Amino acid sequence: MAKFGLSQPVRRIEDPRLLVGGGRYTDDIAMPGVAHGMVLRSPHAAAKILSIDTSAALAVPGVLAVITGKDWEEEGLGEIPCVIPLKNRDGSERLNTPRGALATDRVRHVGDAVAFVVAETHEAARDGAEAIMVDYDLLPAATELASAYKPGAPLVWDEVPNNTVFDWETGDKAKAEALVAQAAHVTKLTVVNNRVIVNSLEVRAATAEYDAANEKFTLFCGTQGSWLVKNLLAESVFHLPPEKFRVVTPDVGGGFGMKLYLYGEYALVCMAARRLGRPVKWTSERTEAFQSDTQGRDNITEAELALDKDGKFLALRTTNYAGMGAYLSTFAPMIPTGAGTKVLASVYNFQAIHAHVIGVLTNTVPVDAYRGAGRPESNYVVERLIDAAAREMGIDRIELRKRNMVPASAMPYVTAVGQRYDSGEFGAVLDAALRNADWAGFAARRKASEAKGRRRGIGVAYYLEATGGGPTERAEVRFAADGMVDVLVGTQSTGQGHETAYAMLTSHELGIPMEKIRIVQGDSDEIPTGGGTGGARSLYSEGQAILLTAATVIEKGKQAASEHLEASVADIEFTTTGGRFSVVGTDRGVDILSLANIQRERAARGESATLLDAAEVAEIKSHTFPNGCHIAEVEVDPDTGLIEVPRYVVVDDVGHAINPMIVRGQVHGGVAQGIGQAVHERTAYDPESGQLLSASFMDYALPRAEDLPDIEVEFLSVPCETNPLGVKGAGEAGAVGSPPALMNALVDALSTMGVTHVDMPATPESVWKAIHLAKAA
Repeated sequence: MAKFGLSQPVRRIEDPRLLVGGGRYTDDIAMPGVAHGMVLRSPHAAAKILSIDTSAALAVPGVLAVITGKDWEEEGLGEIPCVIPLKNRDGSERLNTPRGALATDRVRHVGDAVAFVVAETHEAARDGAEAIMVDYDLLPAATELASAYKPGAPLVWDEVPNNTVFDWETGDKAKAEALVAQAAHVTKLTVVNNRVIVNSLEVRAATAEYDAANEKFTLFCGTQGSWLVKNLLAESVFHLPPEKFRVVTPDVGGGFGMKLYLYGEYALVCMAARRLGRPVKWTSERTEAFQSDTQGRDNITEAELALDKDGKFLALRTTNYAGMGAYLSTFAPMIPTGAGTKVLASVYNFQAIHAHVIGVLTNTVPVDAYRGAGRPESNYVVERLIDAAAREMGIDRIELRKRNMVPASAMPYVTAVGQRYDSGEFGAVLDAALRNADWAGFAARRKASEAKGRRRGIGVAYYLEATGGGPTERAEVRFAADGMVDVLVGTQSTGQGHETAYAMLTSHELGIPMEKIRIVQGDSDEIPTGGGTGGARSLYSEGQAILLTAATVIEKGKQAASEHLEASVADIEFTTTGGRFSVVGTDRGVDILSLANIQRERAARGESATLLDAAEVAEIKSHTFPNGCHIAEVEVDPDTGLIEVPRYVVVDDVGHAINPMIVRGQVHGGVAQGIGQAVHERTAYDPESGQLLSASFMDYALPRAEDLPDIEVEFLSVPCETNPLGVKGAGEAGAVGSPPALMNALVDALSTMGVTHVDMPATPESVWKAIHLAKAA
């Protein structure tokens, strides 16, 4: 078993394999006779396709096939679907953006797929793609979210008036309006949550083969759960039973939400493999990733915070214009609506909340879930509003938060948007963060920065996350013939450390040494069901399934031990120390691995034997609410607008941390992504042509090591009451709290220069402009 049990900083067991190049990613998979695919993508943001001439491409040596949208339709293939139904405010259904894997009559963003070339080599496929002649009739494009929904803007879809694909609301509108009307003070703020490009370390890739005898596809691709891709391929695209598809996910180099979905390229390699009778492989290039991977965020939110004369929160109202891109991606409508609005109350006591969300189409890459998926956007609005209200009312920003925090004594607490918080000590977490950040000593640090000609600011943001995901999860334990114990899981690691966490938990429950445990994931034939990974759900969902399965293994083990030891089942006890079954009151016993081997050998001889293998499906009745406080310090050079982050402190409540080392790493990664969004990452489209101007690492600024501070992380754990492990999701937390903390710190730094608001990304240019505009005013 794990040497020190749970809650210990155990080093990741998967790292040695990965660090020496032992990982097996989708592009590493080599099949005999594999052909190579290349996607021809639109160079235009909006255009009609008048004709596609593939004759020259088919004449290129080595080209085997050229597939167009017409071929897709003639083969009777269906849509790459959006699976989220949504009702508008008036009760009507949201509008749709039907999408095949290849455009037929019209392209709607730069990078839209137009044709798929398959050839003997990657180079021949590229030559073939370059030889295709497409006659386009250019159309005006709508690329700016701020104007795309206004009358007169070019339409992305003729069937979607004002590019408004849905118009949704939640909350108590009448009560919120009444409270705003009677409020002593109302703070109004409009904030931009900038679009980000995901840029996972491993690009997307897919390889498919088709077994004609059994009429079955096998698809290898990097996903966050094989089963969603399998089911959508079967049901929506090929109109075949799911058992005709096997989806295998090998090692995955980063996902962050972007690898959850069925993409057109995955369907195309399957289609081509069936046509050609040989395996077909496609691997994205980085420029393709910029133009075709789902992107994140892209919100403009108008918000109002109503307070009484004592600074108590009364109501919150928001109108959020949520960019969807040119097509509705798999889960896209849910992100700003159901996912984002359920945390609008955050950790504060509101009497009423009303949220209005308008889904807006633009001639840009589709947007979907990105680390936090709606929750970072909502937390950002609330924390920026609170700082603005504190300035306007002359109340200390910490005091204003404390006056309105839900106390621990109120748990369980139901928010104004109907979420039930089972646990939380928000005031204690805030106090710990203030202490760790030496909030009281900041004035001296500010003075020292001013002596160097710099402006220093400190910002605080309290965040609350709400985890998501499917309502069930499955685990299976198999005692393998080689002496290992296989734990088959329905989630998918994309770098988080699942193998270590699940091995620790299994070891703790069954007393099996961690080095004897092998985590198996990603094969939809081997593992019949799974909810995948997303919404920070993995440990609290899969953990419950592992607990159930381990309990069944122990019960079966008692029966097996009674057979082997010739004793009554009632007299058999199990201890996790050494993983041993024994007869009560005697020294007669057997360890679990030996017992499993004995029973397997008995069964092989045809003797009656109870095997210890077991599988269970856990019902996930409640989600979790991780929360915490981020405090950032920034130092600004007013002459250049350059920002540095000299200090960053986090105190998190993620419930029971099974492996604090892994959780701390997750927080570090999330904070890094949040800093990237706040001050570096700008997704820029040309407003007229719709060209993605930031389409490479030369133009899109990801944070570098030198841009990141030492991130100090402490855990103040308040066990979750709604799952037996007491855990709360931690994978997204760092990305939720960091943008508002950074931006609040920046405004604090510039406040003495008259700056009261800056939007993300706070690039040196935008900071410099804000300073000089304030001077001019």
